[in-house]
Amino acid sequence: MGRIIGVYGAIAGVIVVIGMFISITFVADHGTMGMVAGYLSMLVALLFVFIGVKRYRDVNLGGVITFWKALGIGLGIGLVASLFYILGWELYMWQTGGTFMADYVAKSIEDMRAAGKPAAEIAQFSSEMGVMAERYRNPLFRMALTLTEIFPVALLVSLVSAALLRRSSFMPATQPRG
Repeated sequence: MGRIIGVYGAIAGVIVVIGMFISITFVADHGTMGMVAGYLSMLVALLFVFIGVKRYRDVNLGGVITFWKALGIGLGIGLVASLFYILGWELYMWQTGGTFMADYVAKSIEDMRAAGKPAAEIAQFSSEMGVMAERYRNPLFRMALTLTEIFPVALLVSLVSAALLRRSSFMPATQPRG
């Protein structure tokens, strides 16, 4: 089971990190379009939760798995992928000198001014984001915040995978021809 979690978690992790860097590099709009691209890459990567649980069910358990066993394996794969995601983000922060939050705040304030938001609203936003930026400098806080981006997706995919794959009639293992 540990091998399945490690292998499929690493595959999902590499895919999600590649998706992250593609999204950062090629999606100019880091607002809605950037979020959609980011979460879509997570979903694609986390398909390996389903694939890993199915492989374990079919190869190691003879085509039968309980919901809880499937959920545990799925969450394990999701946690490994999440670790890759966190480390990928930390690598990005290191490469860019940690300027993400300052750049994000500056761009958000610029967008608020362009939209004609009142000065008091902009000042309040700037103050709140200043506090957030200070917290974001702490690597443990930043890693925990980064985990909250991917882990809910991993949890959802794990729950759906466990619910589907607990039924041995769902995508049953194929018998080798011979």
